[in-house]
Amino acid sequence: MTNVYVSEHPLVAHKLTKLRDINTSPKKFRELVREISALMTYEATMDLTTSQLEVTTPMGSTTGQELKDKIGLVPILRAGLGMVEGVWGLMPNAEVWHIGLYRDERTLKPVEYYNKLPIAPTVKVCLVLDPMLATGGSAVATVDILKKWGVHRIKFVGLLGAPEGVAAMQKAHPEVPIHLAALDERLNEIGYIVPGLGDAGDRQFGTG
Repeated sequence: MTNVYVSEHPLVAHKLTKLRDINTSPKKFRELVREISALMTYEATMDLTTSQLEVTTPMGSTTGQELKDKIGLVPILRAGLGMVEGVWGLMPNAEVWHIGLYRDERTLKPVEYYNKLPIAPTVKVCLVLDPMLATGGSAVATVDILKKWGVHRIKFVGLLGAPEGVAAMQKAHPEVPIHLAALDERLNEIGYIVPGLGDAGDRQFGTG
């Protein structure tokens, strides 16, 4: 699959195993989501553009680099919220814009219920954050919204993906890179990733 990047980092694999465990508490689950999100963002942002910056050190001066483009984080509510803090730890100046979508359990289609994007884009690059790329409906709809907003550079950062969700994203938005901690086997009859980790929102917020 082109434009799909599945992490091979040992730390990601180690933490993801603990995340999958049914016995992991919501507190520990949230911590792991935050930690894996930071590791995934490190990999997903390796091609961000920078500009030169002259700085003075205690021993002299040197030429360094600073991020050139403004970054926007777009967590898909509600499960994507848990990923923000991990990414913010690396990019504390990133703007955060929330898009609320829920999946109709009958049709498995996304339904938008919240969108507070301003009229014009304020960022150059958007990272769409969602732990699960299952059917792909929410991710596709979010990228649709961001493109209409006027953002041209978009990346998807998730924890788990299913082949069906990846295929849906690639069909609708082939130019959007997909960064995942793991690509699982399939979706089950109710649209959940197998083997997966259950409902990422419920497990984060203790509502399952």
